[in-house]
Amino acid sequence: MPRVRSATLGLMGLLSWRAPRIPVLSLRGIIAARPYAISLAAYRSAIDRGIAMAKRHERLIMAIESPGGSPVQSDLVASYLRDRADDKKIKILAVIGDVGASGGYWIACAADEIYANRMSVVGSIGVIGAGFGFPEFIARHGIERRIYTAGAHKSRLDPFRPEDADDIRFTQDLLQDMHKEFKDWVRSRRGSRLGPEEQVFDGSYMLGSKGLALGLIDGFASVDSLVRKIAGERARPAFLEPRKPRGLLRFLGRSAVAAAFDMADERLRGPQLRL
Repeated sequence: MPRVRSATLGLMGLLSWRAPRIPVLSLRGIIAARPYAISLAAYRSAIDRGIAMAKRHERLIMAIESPGGSPVQSDLVASYLRDRADDKKIKILAVIGDVGASGGYWIACAADEIYANRMSVVGSIGVIGAGFGFPEFIARHGIERRIYTAGAHKSRLDPFRPEDADDIRFTQDLLQDMHKEFKDWVRSRRGSRLGPEEQVFDGSYMLGSKGLALGLIDGFASVDSLVRKIAGERARPAFLEPRKPRGLLRFLGRSAVAAAFDMADERLRGPQLRL
């Protein structure tokens, strides 16, 4: 009996090993050009591996969990995905989990089809700029602001001086230009599937159920259900992520390092524009 059991387990293991594997690119976190975030530098290798694995079934799945972030990195990742997929004739399917909004949705639009859960948060097709102003605070405490520039507008949006009407107009124009790029990208990828633009492009985020009605997604599905649909009931996902960091960073937890960089970002940056 033990030999029969051992042979049975060995056969089951062999069958499991031979089960079809569908590449799933896991995109999780904030989009930014820093460690433990979604960026082209971090994901280039994983994308290349996914495209190579996708040749058999001509399908690559993206599992997206991201509220957005850098407009530049969103565009770089999405464009690279699209270029590699077009070159190798691979179809990309995006699956949004809890959230695929703003820059996360930008990347999702690199896919040929987008799926989510009814309760997923999707959309947020807009751009936001934020900062703080301290002119009254420093005046109250007798602090003198000294700043020297070459270029009339080099100190735009300086938080230690009163807000300037020209700076507001400049920033709003910049936001509108970025919003136009976002809208053009979504239109180019979603086309006639989109609902009324005044609802789609107002910057609102929404549940997957409303996103389906407005054409932001194509249906409801999970990674597992798509894997089985592509390659049968025995198929399994092969998750792809950036390679582990080297050096001192590998001794720190992901959350600790990410939190440290978040703090640095907040302290070192001025007003930010992000998706």
